[in-house]
Amino acid sequence: VQAGFGRTGETMWGFQRHGVTPDIVTMGKPMGNGHPVAAAIMRPELLTQFGDKSRYFNTFGGNTVSCAAAAATLDVIEQEGLLANADRVGARFLESLQALGARHEAIGDVRGAGLFLGVELVSDRPGKIPDANLAQKIVNGMREKQILISTTGIHGNVLKIRPTLIWQQDHVDMFVDALDSLLGDLHA
Repeated sequence: VQAGFGRTGETMWGFQRHGVTPDIVTMGKPMGNGHPVAAAIMRPELLTQFGDKSRYFNTFGGNTVSCAAAAATLDVIEQEGLLANADRVGARFLESLQALGARHEAIGDVRGAGLFLGVELVSDRPGKIPDANLAQKIVNGMREKQILISTTGIHGNVLKIRPTLIWQQDHVDMFVDALDSLLGDLHA
């Protein structure tokens, strides 16, 4: 769900970057820009099997307001070139975060596609020892600076960064400056 609707930049769906065709694709909040809407798309033979086994498949399906929100969101993504924007701004964002990694030993890795990025925080770069405590402090510090991010990963030490598709370079600069400052303060 999180890697859909252009978030990864070059394609509409994150799975397309890997050259695979899934049996089922689920989508939710991004489809309606936060409005409550969701969908599941599947291969026709799977849909037939669901239909053969269950006569009723949803509770709120076909809500006209939700469908209108989803259609409008798709129109905006296309008309405003938000896939290209996510690709362009995301590439610069990734470069900026990688530059931070060169300056801060607490950054073990930076990875991402489009506007779906992760910064792995470690207490020992050569040993790649996860630092979930620092990650949580960074999340809280960024929140105090009015920037919302979260953590992910099996150790909870990866900053999950998923800004809106309309982000521009000045937003990237603001984010990177805030993260740079916090890393300097918290890991000095």
